[in-house]
Amino acid sequence: MPSVLDAFLAFALALVVVWIATPVVKALAWRIGAIDEPRARGLHQMPTPRLGGLAILAGVLAAGFVFLPSDQQTTGILIGATVIVAVGVADDLLDLSADVKLAGQVLAAVVPVAAGVRVETMTLPFLGHLDLGDWSYPLTVVGIVAVMNIVNFIDGVDGLAAGVCTIAAVTFAVIALSLDRNAAGVLAMLTAGAALGYLRHGFHPASIFLGDSGSNLLGYMLAAIAVQGALKTNAVVALVFPLVILAVPILDSSFVIAKRIKYGQPVYQADRWHFHHRFANIGFSQRRTVLYLYGWTIVLAMLALALRFVPYSDDHGNLHLGWSLVIATFALATVAASIYLVLVLEILKLKRFRQFQLRREHALQGEPPPDPAEVDARVAHELETGEFEIVQPPPRT
Repeated sequence: MPSVLDAFLAFALALVVVWIATPVVKALAWRIGAIDEPRARGLHQMPTPRLGGLAILAGVLAAGFVFLPSDQQTTGILIGATVIVAVGVADDLLDLSADVKLAGQVLAAVVPVAAGVRVETMTLPFLGHLDLGDWSYPLTVVGIVAVMNIVNFIDGVDGLAAGVCTIAAVTFAVIALSLDRNAAGVLAMLTAGAALGYLRHGFHPASIFLGDSGSNLLGYMLAAIAVQGALKTNAVVALVFPLVILAVPILDSSFVIAKRIKYGQPVYQADRWHFHHRFANIGFSQRRTVLYLYGWTIVLAMLALALRFVPYSDDHGNLHLGWSLVIATFALATVAASIYLVLVLEILKLKRFRQFQLRREHALQGEPPPDPAEVDARVAHELETGEFEIVQPPPRT
């Protein structure tokens, strides 16, 4: 069985391999025309090569072959990783249709599930032990595909997806290693190392993008880690770990999909309703947007770690008051951070900027200050439809 030392060595090897391989992949992307051109819904201004996932795959395979056990499940995970990167590369080059991409994601997910990477039983709060039986196969496939897509959804600003996945993978590693799921811990650490190695080139201003090959690969790896390192345990909060750790991309995806359904748009249609678009619309730079979302992810990761390590109950479900208050404090901090980001930064600050803009417009036209109802109506329309004018912050004095 791999050791904790193996996990750190796998992290280092994956990081170095990806760090070195990314410039090579970047040159290849330029040569074969895998270039992301600036477009209306994007935040980048210059043509940028894709295929960052190829470099990440190189790190995953190198560290995986060296430090993961040579068994059927490891083989399935690494083959599935190769399949999803192949699908992503094809999409980056050929712009595949949504149904073809989904078929490729399902195929990639089926490979590890057939090799035994699946959730067969779990313990649910208040419901107890649940045996999934034959449902373990389709449910695990659906879960892996879902995580791939939620990570793909947040890959819209330099370094966001890779950074969030680095934080998530490290958190999963700590939890898995603490549960003696050392193989899953190694898998998580090599994923974190690979994502961090890419960030050397992918943080703003990015010289190469993840592309669908990279975002799908990172989502695939996180899903496999969650299955092997958390969901296969008997811990009552096992299901909570991935939901909390991946809450930022889950909330972003849920919000966007709900909006698309509400307005009768296909769920796979691109738009500007993602969190990172909304932060850009209220005047945030790419770096500031990414750092705020990193911070939100870290707060959620701390809550997941608190649920794992704070002894708030015994083995019989009896709560300890003092430690339960500690957990409640973590939970309140997480809720407060979430409310601050979603409400204050997206709505209240937008309103403040709109007030400034309208006052300036009225002043230039020699008109009295705007009616607050006009500002409220404008903000409500933009938040409802996702259609924003670019907001410029007030000039510095």
